[in-house]
Amino acid sequence: MDIVLYTEYLVKSICENADLVKVSSYEAEEKLVLEVLVPESSMGAVLGKDGRNIKAIRTLVNAYSYLHKLPKIELNIDSF
Repeated sequence: MDIVLYTEYLVKSICENADLVKVSSYEAEEKLVLEVLVPESSMGAVLGKDGRNIKAIRTLVNAYSYLHKLPKIELNIDSF
């Protein structure tokens, strides 16, 4: 499984409108940047109380990256 598909799977499992979630990636300065776009209505669920959900997602994505010997990951999340 690709890191983009893995991240998309994690975020879609939390969102109410899973069809609207978009994940893209690009490389920048020795790291891989993942851009996650979620609907405004699902932003609270993705972030979680005190940011716990997004911290957990970042931890899982970084662990996946480490296990598959990928470059360092930066995860950016935004709403539309």
